[in-house]
Amino acid sequence: MQAEITSPSPLLDSSGRLTQVGWSRQPLLDCNLENVSFYRCRALQPLRVKRWDYYGLTTPELFFSVTLSHVGYLGLPFIYAVDLATGEMCEETLLIPFGKGVELARNSTEGACSFDNGRVKIAFTVQGQARTVRVDWPAFNRGEGISCDLTMSCPPEHESMVIVTPIASKRFYYNRKTNCLRTTGWIQRGGRRSEISPDRALATLDWGRGVWEYKGFWVWASSSGFLPDGRTLGLNMGYGFGDTSAATENAFILDGRVHKLEQVDFEYNSRSFMSPWKMHSPDGRLDLVFEPFKERVAKSELLVLSSEVHQMFGRYSGTLKTDEGETLHVEDQVGWAEEHHAKW
Repeated sequence: MQAEITSPSPLLDSSGRLTQVGWSRQPLLDCNLENVSFYRCRALQPLRVKRWDYYGLTTPELFFSVTLSHVGYLGLPFIYAVDLATGEMCEETLLIPFGKGVELARNSTEGACSFDNGRVKIAFTVQGQARTVRVDWPAFNRGEGISCDLTMSCPPEHESMVIVTPIASKRFYYNRKTNCLRTTGWIQRGGRRSEISPDRALATLDWGRGVWEYKGFWVWASSSGFLPDGRTLGLNMGYGFGDTSAATENAFILDGRVHKLEQVDFEYNSRSFMSPWKMHSPDGRLDLVFEPFKERVAKSELLVLSSEVHQMFGRYSGTLKTDEGETLHVEDQVGWAEEHHAKW
């Protein structure tokens, strides 16, 4: 059973417990992280709270991603770009002790996020239906430099896959994933400028807030693309953390409307990530094969913090069945799938 949240409320009550658990089509809960309560010493709790805003943009030629994250004792602004034709990739991450200068908004529906240390400037803003992403990083990729000015359209009726997942000992994950945001603007990498138009470019937002256990693991699969008839199709599947008995994060998003799925089973080889992945729902509503063409590996080891991500870029093919019973045929839609192990 998938428990749908339909009424607004605070995320946490006065004792730090979740007020509602399940999934929703819009972010209805106020992310009142000031009520987090799981240590006797409240002064230590902010060091365990994780927050991030991740944007990934897919065009026929390029995947571009920029993130602002704050994991309590460390800030992690990072950017990467993948040439989808050649597989060429560039990536850089900043490690900011205690996240100094990393500002993240309280909720995903309004406000500003930013980082500016005089050498790197990253800014996200939400104003009405528009989400803007601006970057200026002259020293990126050994001085090649990268900058962008992107505007993503998110009308009020555009639905997201929002989930509130309990984790043991008053820990939790509050997450909003929004696929298929039509995007306009530009990206400049060295002497190469990419003009971005909404008929060819779709963005994905991954907005996360929560408190995890020290050791974490998850799998996430996602895509934002166009069907042959011009409709947009977003994919979002995953598993690996917390109690998902009330709801999973599995869904597909057709022309801005969420079609909720229950269980999705993954078959992949963690010793050969570039082999095909299979994703299937026991009720027969999702049957996909993901064929990778590029592996991105990101590893870090910093005393108490470690992270290892294997993110595959590839193409999805298969079938989906809508809530109304329509069968959708997916052919070679570009997206990604990843496995992530963390100690944080």
